[in-house]
Amino acid sequence: MLTDFHQMLVENKGVNMSRKGLLIDYEYCIGCHTCEVACKQEHNIDVGKWGIKITQQGPMQYKEEKWTYDFIPVPTDLCDLCKDRIKGGKQQPACVKHCQAGVMKYGSIKELAEYMELKHKTVLFAPK
Repeated sequence: MLTDFHQMLVENKGVNMSRKGLLIDYEYCIGCHTCEVACKQEHNIDVGKWGIKITQQGPMQYKEEKWTYDFIPVPTDLCDLCKDRIKGGKQQPACVKHCQAGVMKYGSIKELAEYMELKHKTVLFAPK
């Protein structure tokens, strides 16, 4: 179900909701870097450059006895959602296929936005 904001975007701004994106549920990312390796191998990316890069947030105390420590996969400008891989018949980008924790999803922005409504720590990457 779309929020009022999402519905407004679709109705008034002509947003293409069939556009594809990458949803990252970083609440459960374990920081294994498999997405980085899969991307580098898929695209033959040079040393020191990344299509997706793991960042770390924390450890950080946010309440008396509560701490957070997150790993957050961040796609870079080199990420094209594996368009050639998808055109070649594969169903998902290399990072999604190889994610050990299963925290990445590939699909339409509409589907991913609906999934985001159910989750606590997500980010959506949707390049043009």
